[in-house]
Amino acid sequence: MPKSILMIDDSPSARQVVGLTLKSAGCQGLEAADGSEALTKALANKVHAVAIDLNMPVMDGLTFIRKYRAETASGVPIVFLTTDPSAAVKEQAKQAGATGRMVKPLQPDQLLAEVRTVASA
Repeated sequence: MPKSILMIDDSPSARQVVGLTLKSAGCQGLEAADGSEALTKALANKVHAVAIDLNMPVMDGLTFIRKYRAETASGVPIVFLTTDPSAAVKEQAKQAGATGRMVKPLQPDQLLAEVRTVASA
């Protein structure tokens, strides 16, 4: 059974890149355009990992992480995706409950390595 990865980004092209990368590794992708849509999907489906952007309309990535962690005690890994390389954003993501962080633009090999790292932890 393939692992199900929830990809959350308001950019359709970013979701497509992440989705194709994960599909090439044998993963099944679920997609959401914002944190609110993602929270609904994450709670209704078996999700093995989450890849989420920071800046999105309706609900941003940090808010999603906090709400998702509050709703479920599961150890689902969350990779936080951002264009902001600052230590402050990294710390905010960690405090919210993110398992890993990647700075955009994403390289497919790096994304797969990060997902494998957090999924095996």
